[in-house]
Amino acid sequence: MASSEEAIELALQRRGVKKDKDVEELYLSNRGLVEVIELKRFRYLKKLWANGNKLHRVNFLSVNFRLSELHLHDNQISDISGCLRQLTCLTVVTLHNNQLTKLDKVMKEFDRMNSLSVLNLFNNPIAQEPEYRLFVINSVPSLTLLDRAEVTKSERDISRRIYHQVEEKMKDKVAFGRASQGPPSLYFPSASPRKSISTRPGTGEIANNFLKNSPSFATPEEAVNTRRLKKSLTMYSNFDWGRVPRIQERRRSEAQFGSPRIITQVYR
Repeated sequence: MASSEEAIELALQRRGVKKDKDVEELYLSNRGLVEVIELKRFRYLKKLWANGNKLHRVNFLSVNFRLSELHLHDNQISDISGCLRQLTCLTVVTLHNNQLTKLDKVMKEFDRMNSLSVLNLFNNPIAQEPEYRLFVINSVPSLTLLDRAEVTKSERDISRRIYHQVEEKMKDKVAFGRASQGPPSLYFPSASPRKSISTRPGTGEIANNFLKNSPSFATPEEAVNTRRLKKSLTMYSNFDWGRVPRIQERRRSEAQFGSPRIITQVYR
């Protein structure tokens, strides 16, 4: 059984990589490894395959923040608390066929991974817990594939109804919470039929508004003229500059000029 140091060096030799900064993918699958040394030397590591070993813990990825794919299936991992939470760039994680327990602690490691889209947790003790799938979908909203099955819209809706009951009730009460499917009468018809109200004016009620003291008129023309006369007056006043002499005229002429006037125009 080779140690993790030997397995890493062998993997680098096979790929012809000499510098740690050039390592973006690392293959340590099926090597019978019980533990893996800290991989902090590979700061640009993006993909890691460590499946098919005998690992119990994942405590070797403390500073590999660029990691996007992590394959740890087919191991003996029983706890990942505090091991993956810092890896917020992960998009694919495979942890199936392990010994993971305590679903809430496991999901705590993924709640900051906003880009995580593929997650495999099947064949673990946590997969037997009640409402396992809905709880995982609610904990990681970005998931599109869980345990090799697509996450559907109905599953998302059900998970929100179960784990966000207060918010969903508030949405039902607020008018802007969701789109209306039509007037309430379509879904909640009244027991007694409503009488239709005609909006057409009757004879002798032309141009009669909602004021109680408004008289009725026989013809539309009479009503329009009466309303026009009752409109408020609009008054415009402007200074008549045509009667004001210029300064040159005042100096040269000895005649007396009249006083300027203000022109007022009234509109109804």
